[in-house]
Amino acid sequence: MSIRHGLLALLERGPRYGSQLRTEFESRTGSTWPLNVGQVYTTLARLERDGLVAPGGEDTAGHTLYAITDTGRTELHAWYERPVDRTSPPRDELAIKLAMAVGAPGVDIRAVIQSQRHATIGAMQDYTRLKAQALAAIESGRANERDDVAWLLVLEQLIFQTEAEARWLDHSEARLVRLAALGAVTGPAAAPADDAGAPPPAAATGPTTGSAPRTRRG
Repeated sequence: MSIRHGLLALLERGPRYGSQLRTEFESRTGSTWPLNVGQVYTTLARLERDGLVAPGGEDTAGHTLYAITDTGRTELHAWYERPVDRTSPPRDELAIKLAMAVGAPGVDIRAVIQSQRHATIGAMQDYTRLKAQALAAIESGRANERDDVAWLLVLEQLIFQTEAEARWLDHSEARLVRLAALGAVTGPAAAPADDAGAPPPAAATGPTTGSAPRTRRG
């Protein structure tokens, strides 16, 4: 996540102070990636060091305002135009966990997969509920439409991401069973499963996990 560029994007709309930037960032993303004020001011200090923002006086309450510079505006628009680099993907805890669980003594990797599948489906149900709330807010016109549209895009990315994770978990379980039949892996993965080929996420039920971002709506 580029906090740096997110703050530049907000500052392009006009001078802001630190806690105001935090509030607007979280409003735009639905608190999916919450910030603390310390992160904001640390990032602002680095942006100022790099000549991308500059102090812009104070507001009536005495808050120090920051403004984007021409260099910062150039950097921001270059970021918009530049594709996100996927050649060095961030570490994924779930992928690392399953990789380490393969052949680990005393670890039932299929139980690990089942537990994660339950959590993933619960998160997807939460995201879907929040998406319905965001759509209702947009259609009713009762809130800041720009923030609601931005939040909707974030939610839909999370939904697609969890759907892909659920499919990958199903695939991983089936792969392990096939490899176990060939003798390539040993342990609990070799046991036949009554539930191999679990129902698709849309058909699953169960309590949610609390892994979804906090809703912004009442």
